[in-house]
Amino acid sequence: MIARVRAGEPEAYAYLVRAHTGIALRAARALGAGADAEDVVQQAFFKAYCSLGRFRDGTAFRPWLLSIVANETRNTVRAAGRRQTLADREAALVGSDPLIRESADPAVAALETERRVALLGALEELSEEHRLVVTYRYLLEMDEPETAQALGWPRGTVKSRLNRALRKLERLLPGFQPREGGDEHE
Repeated sequence: MIARVRAGEPEAYAYLVRAHTGIALRAARALGAGADAEDVVQQAFFKAYCSLGRFRDGTAFRPWLLSIVANETRNTVRAAGRRQTLADREAALVGSDPLIRESADPAVAALETERRVALLGALEELSEEHRLVVTYRYLLEMDEPETAQALGWPRGTVKSRLNRALRKLERLLPGFQPREGGDEHE
């Protein structure tokens, strides 16, 4: 698809935008963009398009795009000089994807919401690098190679930081077990 974009086919990039807008919005919201998420994603797609000459053939587009989204989110949050509150992030995440099936038991739904709020609160306690690795790996459901590519870290660094982050989350949330997302390609 990238080759088609480089060859001047605008519909090819439109396809990439349509295919990756949802995950890009989830990433921007999870990383703190809040109400600015759509602007962040639009700017990230623009920067990605302008940077296609630096995109390495043979690498996956999604992690590369999400690294641009993460950088753009950081820039937006810093430029605005504000920090999103836990409640704002929770509201943004709840609005981004249906978290609980409508047919779910209300008691189970309440527990899931409570668990998610507790997790987001605990994530706030982590360092930025630990919060990023957990967000990419579990909230955005990326596998280790994609997480490594998106963050620009070696896989070993992803593994060690993820391990340390999960140990800290375990201390902050006794009984916490992350849900595996996606296929493992280890």
